[in-house]
Amino acid sequence: ADRLGRLRDRDAPVAIFRRLVEEIGVFLAYEATRALETSSGSVRTPLEAAPARRIARRPVVAPILRAGLGLLPGFLQCIDDAEIAHVGLYRDPATLEAVPYYANMPVTLAGRDVFVLDPMLATGHSGAAALALLAARGAQAVTFVCVIAAPEGIATIVRAHPELRIVTASIDERLNDHGYILPGLGDA
Repeated sequence: ADRLGRLRDRDAPVAIFRRLVEEIGVFLAYEATRALETSSGSVRTPLEAAPARRIARRPVVAPILRAGLGLLPGFLQCIDDAEIAHVGLYRDPATLEAVPYYANMPVTLAGRDVFVLDPMLATGHSGAAALALLAARGAQAVTFVCVIAAPEGIATIVRAHPELRIVTASIDERLNDHGYILPGLGDA
């Protein structure tokens, strides 16, 4: 809550804004990955073998370019060996619809835990488009991770992907006529 309050401050310098997004990314990653399946094993300490629990399958982290990259360092602080996929989308200023321009991800995502990163879930168009691209590659266990969400955006992506789990720091009031979250934090 403290980091989010500082992040919302319109006078926050860009460097502080970036650092706060990264720090919030750590907290969100912790919550988003809490239920990942683990497996039992052992490791050799300098003295003897010790039981160890490890994440069972390497998860995939898919930031929506470019803003989603701000959450990536924090996420990787939590799960440092996650595989990274990239989804490039931009919002058409006239229609507010998502337009895909880049996708670099594993050929198949079946059986993988996938985490989509985007700091703002506003209209939900970019999120829904990213989720559709991932679903086309077989993704089923998907979690959408964002700093702030608008109810309209949540409704849009849940309508298209009812099985989706969303992890966010805040659900704000609404969108304005330009598709910006209110009270929001501006353009991440």
